[in-house]
Amino acid sequence: MSTTRIAPSGAGTPSDLSENQNKKIEELERVSIRFAGDSGDGMQLTGTKFTEETALAGNDLSTFPDFPAEIRAPAGTLAGVSGFQIHFGSGEVHTPADEPDLLVAFNPAALRANVEEVRSQGTVILNQDAFTKKALARAGYSEEDPLDSLRQRFNIIEVPLTSLNREALQGLELTQREADRCKNFFALGLLCWLYNRPMDATERWLGNKFKGEILEGNLRTLRAGHAFGETTELFPVSYEIPAAKIESGTYRNITGNTALAWGIIAARVLMEREVFFGAYPITPASEVLHEVSRHRNFGVKTFQAEDEIAAVSSTIGAAFAGNLAVTVSSGPGVVLKQEALGLAVMVELPLVVVNVQRAGPSTGSPTKTEQGDLLLALYGRHSQSPMPVLAASSASDCFHVMIEAFQIAVKYMTPVMVLSDSYLANSAEPWRIPEIETLPREIVRIARAEDFGEEGFQPYQRNPETLARPWAVPGTPGMEHRIGGLTKANVTGSVVYDPQNHAEMVELRAEKVERVAQVIPPLDVDGAQEGDILVLGWGSTRGAITAATQELRLAGHSISRAHLRHMNPMPSNLGEVLGRFRRILIPELNEGQLAMLLRARYLLPIESLTKVAGQPFKVSEIRGRVEQMLREEK
Repeated sequence: MSTTRIAPSGAGTPSDLSENQNKKIEELERVSIRFAGDSGDGMQLTGTKFTEETALAGNDLSTFPDFPAEIRAPAGTLAGVSGFQIHFGSGEVHTPADEPDLLVAFNPAALRANVEEVRSQGTVILNQDAFTKKALARAGYSEEDPLDSLRQRFNIIEVPLTSLNREALQGLELTQREADRCKNFFALGLLCWLYNRPMDATERWLGNKFKGEILEGNLRTLRAGHAFGETTELFPVSYEIPAAKIESGTYRNITGNTALAWGIIAARVLMEREVFFGAYPITPASEVLHEVSRHRNFGVKTFQAEDEIAAVSSTIGAAFAGNLAVTVSSGPGVVLKQEALGLAVMVELPLVVVNVQRAGPSTGSPTKTEQGDLLLALYGRHSQSPMPVLAASSASDCFHVMIEAFQIAVKYMTPVMVLSDSYLANSAEPWRIPEIETLPREIVRIARAEDFGEEGFQPYQRNPETLARPWAVPGTPGMEHRIGGLTKANVTGSVVYDPQNHAEMVELRAEKVERVAQVIPPLDVDGAQEGDILVLGWGSTRGAITAATQELRLAGHSISRAHLRHMNPMPSNLGEVLGRFRRILIPELNEGQLAMLLRARYLLPIESLTKVAGQPFKVSEIRGRVEQMLREEK
């Protein structure tokens, strides 16, 4: 849907940017934009600033930053292309969109890597100055003018971004290299005019970030880009996307990694216990450590260890000492942590380990996304080493998952694993900041000698409801005990090798994890509660599944969906829910790990839709598979 009106003189733009113009303004429901260029062109910054202005304009949104896998690939090559996609609208937005409506390509490599994903008859804005013969050849174009074939399929707009930026910065004492690094803000100003975005927040950010000539240069080119859009005949129309109708409250944009960090800090406040965070930097999880370290005033200690084994081992020690303990890594790092996590299972200490999954195996594609570590989380440790596993389903959900993980870990005295992934880690969405009073508060109860009466303290004396052992801080009088990896006797904790005791302890630890199901809410089904097709997901596939099922329902199909957050133990009603549907489809960014588990557990003909391309699902991929299933039913 779009409507057209004539803007009043100077509408929507600062009066000092250029002469007022009368141009048409079309109203749109939603738009998807992709910025693409070299990794040094500032695409992530440009996209982030546009996202912030869009959030301030009141739109719902979803973003997808797409980083090159190499740290610094050769300039102008396909391997070095960095992208940032934002989808925003006046209604609910669940994904960054399958096809951008507008591509801003800063060089030929960015065009070649992205143009085939732009919707038919969409718009492509090119940096005309970058399309030299040398740059075209480096990007792999053999034809003299590759735009000829594209002009029939897209609305190509050539803008000399580099030269216009240099012209705007004349008179400033900047080197050409310094001046050219500002051109992303020229493009940002142009897009802010094109979609009637404010620029105040960006200007304030620039004022806090830079000084002197650099500040002046960025402000000049930002405003020059806005003025260019307002005055040039290349853009006879601008667009307006009304604010979304959302629940009242205070909002901010949040990424999954930031939400994980804030969830850790919130757990410190809600549980009134200091946090120890031991980690080793690894893509794409490092930002969690960086963000938490900025908030030490909340009573959070951060430790950057020399390796993954040291990171998790220090965390286990901190848990033994009575701290809320957490370690964060990605798949390769979690593999290195697994032996120590087996120790945490054996000694029954509460700690949280976060796996921000990435595409592998080995180094793989470290900036790309995947859900390949589900089996690793469930069964990656040797012997019988169960632990609760939770999976975040959105950027904002990462906050709430962390709080729940800490509370489960302490209540049941067990390590807990949280699964996120690269897509959630870096994508952003509006997040309604919760009132602290609305969050679940659970004060930690550290054991005291007087709690045990005449019989005295026993390190493996269990809570009859949860089977948790006491959390006894070392050095507490009357509660001396030892822990370690050798099999312990039930109740007393003495080292024994009795086979019956070994079996009993293995079974007790497994039963303890199963009892976590008592505090897990039942699986909720969106749509018909029984029928032909249920689309079941977990983790970051939620947005694409939600959008696909909504589109199918608008087309007249009765499609139900459900989403798992608790991967171990699973909701107690899961089998009953699955049994109410004739066909079940599970989309996963792996080779079908959850589908395999559920087939084995429930003996149902569960179908898989798998993808291991390092990219999240497109809505059309899920919708297309369900439509195929519907055709098969006829």
